[in-house]
Amino acid sequence: MKVVFMGTPEFAVPILKLLIDEYDVVGVVTQPDRMVGRKRIITPPPVKKLALEHNLKVFQPLKIKEDYQEILALAPDLIVTCAYGQILPEEILHFPKYGCINVHASLLPKLRGGAPIHHAIIDGYKETGITIMYMSKKMDQGDILTQVKTPILDDDTLGSLQYKLSEMAKDLLKSTIPLLIADKIIPLTQHEEEATYGYNISREEERIDFTKSMEEINRQVRGLNPIPGAYTTLNGKILKIYDVRFGDRYYPNTEDGTIIDFHHDGFSVVCGKKELVITDMALEGKRRCAAKDFLNGVKKEELKGTVLR
Repeated sequence: MKVVFMGTPEFAVPILKLLIDEYDVVGVVTQPDRMVGRKRIITPPPVKKLALEHNLKVFQPLKIKEDYQEILALAPDLIVTCAYGQILPEEILHFPKYGCINVHASLLPKLRGGAPIHHAIIDGYKETGITIMYMSKKMDQGDILTQVKTPILDDDTLGSLQYKLSEMAKDLLKSTIPLLIADKIIPLTQHEEEATYGYNISREEERIDFTKSMEEINRQVRGLNPIPGAYTTLNGKILKIYDVRFGDRYYPNTEDGTIIDFHHDGFSVVCGKKELVITDMALEGKRRCAAKDFLNGVKKEELKGTVLR
């Protein structure tokens, strides 16, 4: 069976690995190479790197709605997508014998959109999972084929949950495709009234508001760790925060965001009038480090009382 795979980030790599092992992957579609990092180095997507390692044909249309004929020329029996990043035109959706199916990192109809894993943590979901569904012309609204659930642990970060879900996605797809081919799945229509959304994270959503509760900020920090990272500013420099813990002190008369105390593992900030201890961080221009190591290179008496904005 000829398969075309469409995907872009690291999350989609295990899916492509599975398809390479199990089927005849005749082409891979991914987003164009992007400039990455401070030096703006042009870098291929992770999916492209794997595809080239296996000598697969790679297509990187800027706008797939306008540039898809080469994909149809491959005559795929099935198209599988996972975190590709573009809406497919109907000419593609209706072409393969077994259709176009998408691997989505949420329990649809919950958390439709491009950042479901981020939002699952940030919005306080207790569980999430993987959904495999038929593609449709509307974002993440196709009929559901299979699903699998997993709890979100109190210490889960974006990175840990992505890894867990990526492996689950691979396993679920492996069992789903044979059932789909054998016509042994009854697709389920999504209930629109139950839909929620996990749209791509904006720059403003990355900024920490220290007037919020410690629980909210903890979820924000975990849901953006490691990339892009929740941030604030310290004396005009961007301060990325990757891990925090809850302190036990109360500061009713101190401005939220004020650096108030120092501990063996970091420094504490007033947050919702309570104490939030920052333990893992990266100051603009510096490498990520434990907050205790950062404190070794600064004068604590000058840092105390500074307000993070």
